[in-house]
Amino acid sequence: MTYALEELIDLDTYRLDKPDSDAYHAVVRDARTKLRSVGCAVIKDLVRADAVARINEEIVDRKHTTHFSVEVMNPYFHTTPNPDFPEHHPVNTFLERSSGFIPGDCWESGTAIDALFRAPELAQFLADCLEIDALHCYADPLAGLTANILDPGQQFTWHFDTNDFAVTVLVQDADSGGEFQYCPAIRSATDENFEGISAVLDGGESIGRSGGVHTLELRPGDLQIFRGRHSLHRVKRVAADSQPRHAAIFAYTEQPGVIGRVQRTKQLFGRVLPEHEAAERRRVRSDPLLD
Repeated sequence: MTYALEELIDLDTYRLDKPDSDAYHAVVRDARTKLRSVGCAVIKDLVRADAVARINEEIVDRKHTTHFSVEVMNPYFHTTPNPDFPEHHPVNTFLERSSGFIPGDCWESGTAIDALFRAPELAQFLADCLEIDALHCYADPLAGLTANILDPGQQFTWHFDTNDFAVTVLVQDADSGGEFQYCPAIRSATDENFEGISAVLDGGESIGRSGGVHTLELRPGDLQIFRGRHSLHRVKRVAADSQPRHAAIFAYTEQPGVIGRVQRTKQLFGRVLPEHEAAERRRVRSDPLLD
């Protein structure tokens, strides 16, 4: 099936089809302001309600392909203690991550979720919001287009992303729990800010530049642009008596042909492909952060 842009996105409110319009520029300006100030912009009800319902059906139809995993990890996705750091330190603080991902090779062309992810108008809108020239769909065959699944009782604990930014669409909200929380810019490329991170992991407010823990009130159809490389974040535990939380994860890169890291791919999807092994041999780190 082929989907037209107007079947997926509320073009009456968000003129992604008219990037020269005043309405388009107003939304972009607002998103830029929020990304600069708090590292996150939420475009409310961007995805049409009937499109959200269709995408949720696609997720449910493929839920049997979900790779669920339960592990204890630190905010840097490491799972073993590091003797170079004290016992009570973010590097040696391990919390439960219990969640699942439907991988990218489960979404065939013609699905609504794939059509939305690959819409050039959406990619250009996101690039404009992020103040970069262009974006490309993440070439990773597993992590480019995914759905994050949090079943009752599951959580995605405090962590940092390897990418500079993430794009998600909430598809199905939990009845109870499942809130997205983050600490904007709690670290930088040159300062890990372990003190501030430790305060958050201990259940308090972060110290320094982040301005504390922010909680988002998201609803199905909301698109979130989030700078997760420097912002500690989590999805709280979904209540035991709640419906599952489903979110579409759209990954884009500034350069074409980018493939994800082997270790993180194994953690999230339980497997890697030859493309990941080849990319790992060519990889050059962009910053000295722990991850």
